[in-house]
Amino acid sequence: MATDAAQTSPRPMRADARRNYERLLTEARTAFTEHGTDASLEDIARRAEVGIGTLYRHFPNRTALMSAVFQGEVDGILARSRELLAAPEPCRALVAWLRAIVAHASTYRGLSRALMAAQTDEGSAMSRCSLPLREAGRELLARAQRSGAISPDVDIVDLMQLTNAIALAAEQSPDDPELADRLLTLTLTGLKARPC
Repeated sequence: MATDAAQTSPRPMRADARRNYERLLTEARTAFTEHGTDASLEDIARRAEVGIGTLYRHFPNRTALMSAVFQGEVDGILARSRELLAAPEPCRALVAWLRAIVAHASTYRGLSRALMAAQTDEGSAMSRCSLPLREAGRELLARAQRSGAISPDVDIVDLMQLTNAIALAAEQSPDDPELADRLLTLTLTGLKARPC
């Protein structure tokens, strides 16, 4: 039985494989920032000075690469959600967190679309990012609902889809930097049981 456990645990990466992995992440982050999440995987591999096969050995598909690139940012948003759980005003804490979600989803063209798809595909690599965010949001939402500030029938899945849709709308209107905040404010006005 010990050999079965050893076979299922991941082996540490060789130094050259680790360097390739890190270069791929760096180049993917740059490419996604410059060209959106539809950036060419072949270009990412070339810029990382590896073959496309090496990219696919580390990341079997685009979604897996996106998930790895965004994981650090997701960790930051999750840390922020834990801080906000102690905030004195639950509704304002929820709003601050939703603004962080919209800002994150707006960072890379195409990310909001991928996050929206991950809400309905829990088997995708992007669900590693979206599921923890949803759980963090569920706690903040429940706290705001218990305070009476948010209607009890608001669901976190719907709220996450709305925030990603707001980020997508803002992505389509790059000349209007205030659009995301206006749409979020408009959305939240409809969610409130009483003003925050």
